[in-house]
Amino acid sequence: MIAPLLDTHAWIWWVDGNRRLDARLVARLDALDQDNRPWLSAISLWEAATLFSLGRLEFQPSFEAWLAKAADPRTVRVLPITPDIAVDLARLPSTFQRDPADRVIVSTGRVHRLPVLTLDRAIIDAKLVRPWKP
Repeated sequence: MIAPLLDTHAWIWWVDGNRRLDARLVARLDALDQDNRPWLSAISLWEAATLFSLGRLEFQPSFEAWLAKAADPRTVRVLPITPDIAVDLARLPSTFQRDPADRVIVSTGRVHRLPVLTLDRAIIDAKLVRPWKP
């Protein structure tokens, strides 16, 4: 099974065991082989740090400790923002939401041809990426 690209909320909820992420999805993510870990856009690291610094999210025991676990290669494979992703960003429809993190995640999925695990209706409804259906 191809591993998904995780939207930031899916990554955080999965790592934290948040029940907003369906138990079946969690089980499928947990079952992925060590050499087939889920993908994560580097923009999600920025988004998590921003949400933490704005006080919108709390991480236990600290943001630094949480991030060390959450971004560890045994958890996810982080994809950098590349020139190809930047080109795709410029080609996204003007009708697609303006949130920079969502735009980078969508372009990352498109460039790498990865299904995306997201519960974000704007991303799903835009049909710019293939949803991950384990």
